Amino acid sequence: MTAYLLRRFLSLSLSLVAASLVIFLVMEVVPGDPASFMMGINADPAAVVALRTQLGLDDPLPLRYLSWVAGLLQGDFGVSYTYRVPVSELISERVAISLPLTLYALALSTLIAFPAGILAAAKRNSAADVSVMGATQLGVAIPNFWFAMILVLVFAINLRWFSAGGFPGWEAGFWPAIKALTLPAIALALPQASILARVMRSSLIDTLDEDFMRTARAKGLSRGQALRRHALRNALIPVLTIIGLQFSFLLAGGIIIENVFYLPGLGRLVFQAITQRDLIVVRSVVILLVFAVIVVTFLVDLAYAAADPRLRRRRA
Repeated sequence: MTAYLLRRFLSLSLSLVAASLVIFLVMEVVPGDPASFMMGINADPAAVVALRTQLGLDDPLPLRYLSWVAGLLQGDFGVSYTYRVPVSELISERVAISLPLTLYALALSTLIAFPAGILAAAKRNSAADVSVMGATQLGVAIPNFWFAMILVLVFAINLRWFSAGGFPGWEAGFWPAIKALTLPAIALALPQASILARVMRSSLIDTLDEDFMRTARAKGLSRGQALRRHALRNALIPVLTIIGLQFSFLLAGGIIIENVFYLPGLGRLVFQAITQRDLIVVRSVVILLVFAVIVVTFLVDLAYAAADPRLRRRRA
């Protein structure tokens, strides 16, 4: 198991190095000059040149890449071209909103999907199965931003149970902050819950048809006992994969929901940085998201071994 962990850690490190190189090069070939954009159309050329020198944009490409990577290793993401503050401060402020929102949405998605998928698999071809699959098909088809606006109309404008947008900050208290994140989390969670429920149902149905399930039933276990003790654990492998992918998607892909609810999260930060040509912010946020995706993938792979002992023996 130790050798496997070392191999996975090496793979993670190499993937992160390759991703940092690709991200840096892609940002470099983007047309336009950040210094000219910051100074404006009628800026003095000498002032633009001075600003490029100050920002280090005239340094050789390899030197800029190595300087950027060295800063990342020390926790220094550079200074924002637009806001003139450390990028790490901008990211820490936005992560404090985006990460709890992601975890909240993922928890809701899992709590909805697991019972729905298990019910649909246990009652295959019944009215319950058809109802669950119809609801999940609807959840997949409806865009989350449209559903978010419906939530605002019903629960914020008509019922006035929640605010229509904004974030009071964690200093206002835990429950006011969670309440402000509830509608965005629901809007993000329901489409993901629909996907996860369908995967859970499909994986469980495949597992219920295996020989070891028939053996468990022959030993006297009821269908429900065999499902809980044997089928559920063996069906978790594809489900864990989807959960890992959903975490990455929710963390990086909540830009539309954040704009609908006026949440100052990572998604809005990237959007604003792109419109303002603040490439250092874009680079830093993207590499942070890539790092999060790689780490989550690594943790999901470890969860495979915990869920299926056969994988541990195979790796050993």
